[in-house]
Amino acid sequence: MAFEDSLSAAQKVSLQQSRRQRLRTRLATFPWWLVLILLLIVGTLLLITNSPTYNEAFVTIRSGMIVTLYITLISYAISLLIGLFTGLGRVSSSILSQNIATFYVELMRGIPMLVLIFFIALVMVPGVVNFLALLGAKLIELGLTTIGNPLAGLSNRSISMSVRAVIALSLTYGAYSAEIFRAGIQSVAKGQMEAARSQGMSHGQAMRNVVLPQAIRNVLPAIGNDFISMLKDSSLVSILAVRDITQIARLYAGHSFRYPEAYTTLSVMYLTMTLLLSMLVKLLERRLRNNG
Repeated sequence: MAFEDSLSAAQKVSLQQSRRQRLRTRLATFPWWLVLILLLIVGTLLLITNSPTYNEAFVTIRSGMIVTLYITLISYAISLLIGLFTGLGRVSSSILSQNIATFYVELMRGIPMLVLIFFIALVMVPGVVNFLALLGAKLIELGLTTIGNPLAGLSNRSISMSVRAVIALSLTYGAYSAEIFRAGIQSVAKGQMEAARSQGMSHGQAMRNVVLPQAIRNVLPAIGNDFISMLKDSSLVSILAVRDITQIARLYAGHSFRYPEAYTTLSVMYLTMTLLLSMLVKLLERRLRNNG
């Protein structure tokens, strides 16, 4: 106060205007959207705690959480491997590798995900299983029973819908991961490869030890965002009768006719998971920016 008393009238006006401007800036940049989302989540939690019907819906639906997380984690881990090798193929100097990788990426990205899940789970997987069974029978005829017997014993019933869902999501998201890795590799300066080659490294060694570590660092936030997208898109596997949280919510709503309870609870469960993951991704981006 003593400092402000020593100021002239014009300086006091200027100081007040500066404070108002800072306050307006803080109000403008404050994440009001986050407050609204948190209020929505808290409101639903209160309903789950105090309302027997909402509590019953939550207890029923959460039983599918392990399936949802299992399918998401396994599928995304496989899709990253597919994406990495496909991304390397996209930037390869080999015309054959480029065309095969580009064909796969454009094919997967050009078909709606729901259609791909149906096709992979109900057409491609049975086709591959039938082919392997026939191959096993031929190997048995040739006397190669060690390899032939396991293949001949394969049947479509032995491949569960959960496994088919993982295959479908992995192949679909592998194409999107491939583009992330391709962009990451191309974001590394060409001089890095040239410097590594000048030190006596082969192309493969330079890519593995110099380029890829930098590329992966550059695309980590994008990989995190892609994982969030897969978590949401994993709800599509409910069409294969996989008992994830979406399928269980559908079944619960169908037999109880409590649609508001089932789908409000389901929506907020997904919202909570994606919000937490989004915050982790933003924290990762901030750390990478500060370390860079």
